[in-house]
Amino acid sequence: MTNWVRFTHQGKTGFGTLIKSDIIVHEGDMFGEARPNGRQVALSEVELLAPTQPSKIVALWNNFHALAAKLKMPEPPEPLYLLKAPTSVTAPGAVVRPPARYDGKVAYEGELGIVIGKTCSAVSADEADQFIFGYTCVNDITASDILNRDPTFPQWARSKGFDGSGPFGPVITAGIDPARLTVRTILNGAERQNYPISDMIFSAQQLVSNISHDMTLLPGDLIACGTSVGVGVMKEPVNTVTVAIDGIGELTNEFRQ
Repeated sequence: MTNWVRFTHQGKTGFGTLIKSDIIVHEGDMFGEARPNGRQVALSEVELLAPTQPSKIVALWNNFHALAAKLKMPEPPEPLYLLKAPTSVTAPGAVVRPPARYDGKVAYEGELGIVIGKTCSAVSADEADQFIFGYTCVNDITASDILNRDPTFPQWARSKGFDGSGPFGPVITAGIDPARLTVRTILNGAERQNYPISDMIFSAQQLVSNISHDMTLLPGDLIACGTSVGVGVMKEPVNTVTVAIDGIGELTNEFRQ
């Protein structure tokens, strides 16, 4: 198991592997020929960034048996997904604010994220692991009242793509089995979500395969696997949200009204 991070230190951006409280700095390309350069820096001395800069974020809808049952929705025969804007990305620890000119409800959604490591087009589910670099924590923040404000057109891109609505990290963890993981979301100290990834309708490998038959996935691209029961609105003036996945880590951000 390897944990990869991106960071800024003394005005420069870098990347490397996290071992306990230290970063082994690398050079080259995280998704290509990455090699240690002999430097080491303490985690406490850096500012963590989102661990990749995706060209696109693919976000799943209705991908958990439990949530489909609760909402009394049929389980889809193929993955249902939308695209979040690359500018929705923000770092672990960043403060997220609602869209300008919006004062409606904003919801958290704790999710597992898949990070692509190699250019991926029309691959099978059996081949998918060769193209997955690792896994991360995602909070798919949603301006809920925008989604169905116009009855003629569900506004998925606008409600989920505003600036700051896609925090993920703090690490990308390689070498783990996602089906063994559990996602927990903690809002202002209270656990609101706790669900197993094994309950996904489409596995990580099936998602990569299906999506890659529609569009080419590039190194660093992020697939947010969808969420399960427990999604809720952030109601306080200042809200602290943590998406925790044992075996990966904890993503914490503030949402301020």
